Amino acid sequence: MMLATLLAALDQTVVATALPQIVTDLHGFRDLSWVVSAFLVAATVTVPLYGKLSDLYGRRRMFVVSISIFLVGSLLCGLAQSMGQLIAFRALQGVGAGGLLPLAQAAIADLFSPRERGRYQGYIGSMWATAAVAGPLLGGTLTDAASWRWIFFINLPLGAIALVVVVRTMRAPAQVRQHRVDWLGAAVLSVAIGCLLLACTWGGTTYPWGSPEVLVTGIGGLLLAVVFVAIERRVPEPLLPLTLFRERIFAVSTAGGFVVGAIIFAVSIYVPVFSQGVQEISATSSGVILIPFSLGWVAAATVTGQLISRTGRYRVFPIVGGVFILAGLVLLALLDAGSSPGSIAAILVVTGIGMGMTFQPYIIATQNAVKVSNLGIATATVQFFRSMGGSLAVAALGTLLANHLASDLQARLGAGASRVDTDRLLGGGSVPAGLSDGVQQALADALHDVFVASVPLGLVALVLALALPEVPLRTWSREAPAPDAEPAKERAAA
Repeated sequence: MMLATLLAALDQTVVATALPQIVTDLHGFRDLSWVVSAFLVAATVTVPLYGKLSDLYGRRRMFVVSISIFLVGSLLCGLAQSMGQLIAFRALQGVGAGGLLPLAQAAIADLFSPRERGRYQGYIGSMWATAAVAGPLLGGTLTDAASWRWIFFINLPLGAIALVVVVRTMRAPAQVRQHRVDWLGAAVLSVAIGCLLLACTWGGTTYPWGSPEVLVTGIGGLLLAVVFVAIERRVPEPLLPLTLFRERIFAVSTAGGFVVGAIIFAVSIYVPVFSQGVQEISATSSGVILIPFSLGWVAAATVTGQLISRTGRYRVFPIVGGVFILAGLVLLALLDAGSSPGSIAAILVVTGIGMGMTFQPYIIATQNAVKVSNLGIATATVQFFRSMGGSLAVAALGTLLANHLASDLQARLGAGASRVDTDRLLGGGSVPAGLSDGVQQALADALHDVFVASVPLGLVALVLALALPEVPLRTWSREAPAPDAEPAKERAAA
C-alpha cells in the first residue's frame, strides 16, 4: 500500500518542476495548467468509482487494475509529441492513479481500528511526503540532465515493483456480493466536472468570460451536477450515497479535503514557477526549494499520527494545522522579485507543517464515523473532494496567472509585449534584449495575485477545522470483534 501511494504521489509532484521545460518544448504556456488538470480531473472522477468497486470486489483486485492503467498512461506520456497528446495521456494516467491513494487508505481501515489507524495513516502520509521531497528534486534533475520525458519513464520500474508486491503479498479482505454499479452516475459526474474545469480554464484566456463557449460549458457543468444528484437519489446502489452528507463529520471532512487539495496544488505548482521564472534558478534548484515543504509535512504527519493513536483525539490537529497553513499562505503573498530562495524555504516549512497536521485527521474521523459497508466509498469521497479542490485550483489559478501576466506585460512593455513569447517565457534565454526586467516584474506581479487569491483558502481551512466534531475513536475494526463481543468470549472461556 505504501508503494502504491508512493507511485501516485510521485507522479503528482514530479511534474511541477518540469512544467516550465515541458511548455517550452511543446509550445503550450496557455495550456500549462492542463498538464496537471487533465491528470487530476481523470483521477478525481474515478475516485468514487474505485471506492464503490473496491467495496464490491475487494481492494486488491482494484489495486491491480489501477496500477496497470497508470503504467500504460506513464509510458504514453513519455512518448508524447505534442501538448494535446500529453494532456490526453495524462488523463489516461489519471484514470489509473484515481484508485491508488483512496484504495490504500481504505485498505488501512480494513485492517486496523480507528484508534490504531493514526500510526498507519502516518506511514501512508510519509510516502506522500517522501514523494513531495523526491518528486520536485527528481523532476528538476531529470529535466536538467536528460529530458522531462524521463519523469514519466521513471514510473515504469517503480510501478512494476508495486504491482508485483500487491499481487503477491496484499491480503486485504474482499467480500464480493450481488451489486449494481452506477455507471450512469459515473458518466454524468465525469462530464460535469470536465465541463466545469473547461469553463474555468477557458475563461478570460482562450475565450472571453461571456463567450458562448465558456457559458455553455459552465452552465452545462452545473446542470449536469444537478442531474447527478437526481440520479444518486433514485438508483438502488448510488456511486456516492448522499445520505453520508447527513453525518456532520463526513460533510466537514469532505469540505476540508476540498480546501486542502486546492492549497496543496496552489503551492506545489506555482512556487516552482515563481522560482524559475522570477528568481531565474534552474529546474533542479526549484525542486530543492520544495524540499522544506515536504520535510515539514512528513515530520508533522508522523508526529500527528502517533499522537492520535496514543490519545484517541484528532480535532486539535487540523485546528493547529490550519493556523500554520494560513500563516504560510499570507507569507507567500508577501513575496516579490527581490525575495531570496531561503525566505521561500522558511515559508514552505511553515506551510508543510500545517499540511502534515491537517489532512489525515479528516480521513480518520470519517472512517470512524461511517458504517463499515460504506468505508471504501466514504474514504474515496474525501479523496475525491481533495482531488476536485486541486483540479479547480490549478485551473482557476492558471487562468488568473495567464490573464494577469498578459495585462501586466502590456502595461509594462507596451508594444514590446508582442515580442515576448509566453510559451517560452520559463525556458530561459528567450526574452528579447532590454525587456527581461519588465518581464520578470510582470511575472512576479501575476504570481503575487495567484498567492493572494490562495489566502482565503487558508482561512476557510481553519474555519472548517474548528467545525469538525470530536468523537471517541473505536478500538476495533472489521478484522477484530467489537467491544461488546469480548465479554461473551470471556464468559465462554470461564
